[in-house]
Amino acid sequence: MMLSDWWLALCFAFIAFVYASVGFGGGSSYLALLAVAGLPFQEIRLTALVCNVIVVTGGILIFFQNKQLDGRKILPLVAVSVPMAFLGAKMRLSQETFFLLLGLSLVAAAVLLWFQAKPQRDKEQFAVPQPVRDGLLGGCIGWLSGMVGIGGGIFLSPLLHLLHWDTARKIAATASVFILVNSIAGLAGQLTHLPEGLNWLRILLLGGAVLAGGQLGSRISMKRFDPRIIRRVTAVLVLAAGIEIMIKL
Repeated sequence: MMLSDWWLALCFAFIAFVYASVGFGGGSSYLALLAVAGLPFQEIRLTALVCNVIVVTGGILIFFQNKQLDGRKILPLVAVSVPMAFLGAKMRLSQETFFLLLGLSLVAAAVLLWFQAKPQRDKEQFAVPQPVRDGLLGGCIGWLSGMVGIGGGIFLSPLLHLLHWDTARKIAATASVFILVNSIAGLAGQLTHLPEGLNWLRILLLGGAVLAGGQLGSRISMKRFDPRIIRRVTAVLVLAAGIEIMIKL
């Protein structure tokens, strides 16, 4: 195991800690870090999705225990996103196309994170549920997520806040479920054409790192920190990585 892999693991653990505290899996930052590190692009998507699944699973259990999951509202989002994420992951992209999509996706995610609307309060009025709209939204995000190797929560959460979809906690819980099912669907799609020479030892190391960081982030209160500041710092980092990736094309 190379020293650089241990540094990657340390960075992944920190990313998982921060993202898990606000209901995300960290896929966009894993992708950015792996791309900047110069890993084989076939391995980048697989690694990011595996780490996503590990991080959000623990968070979903906590949200479930606190009764923050609304299955009737979540279902339209995931019912369309799952098959679309699978189809997106099955697409055989060239290295240039993948990094172009990744760079553009990271820039878009950074903009959405930075301008995320003010979270709804528990007593505020929410928009009337629109299953068709939610299904289309979930499907589009799922397809893009499958292609680039993320769960899509980083796109979904800001959009749901803009739509006044529900409280901040329920949106975070919904994003976690969305990330989990899309990441699993994306993994299933990638398993149909796995490349040779994958570094499974490195994937195992990074998976263990995000397990530790994600569990810690899900359980330790982040009340000392303003979630908006965390999102905006993350947005700057994701934007810088997205621009760097596109410059290297």
